[in-house]
Amino acid sequence: MLIMVVVLLLFGGKKLPELARGLGKGIREFKDASEGVKREIHRNINAVDIVDDVKTTFNTDTPTATTPTPSIHEQMYGTEATAATAASTTPVVNPGEPTEFQKNNI
Repeated sequence: MLIMVVVLLLFGGKKLPELARGLGKGIREFKDASEGVKREIHRNINAVDIVDDVKTTFNTDTPTATTPTPSIHEQMYGTEATAATAASTTPVVNPGEPTEFQKNNI
């Protein structure tokens, strides 16, 4: 109440409506500007959320696992090469004895 009396004494009765109108316009413009800032902030937050959703959906942050290249044995026979398989298919040759090839061709 005291503030109203001081404003009335300083500006007079004729200037008071103009001041109130200017103050109202200033407050309205401030509210409009603050609402625009709020909308922009919410729009950016939603855009970041959408980008995060896309990244998690398509796993763009994590490297993809590569499949190991098959060995030559796997490529030829379709199975893994193991020591047991290699040992069972490799003929044992004793020194001094003729090989199967030598026996068949002598």
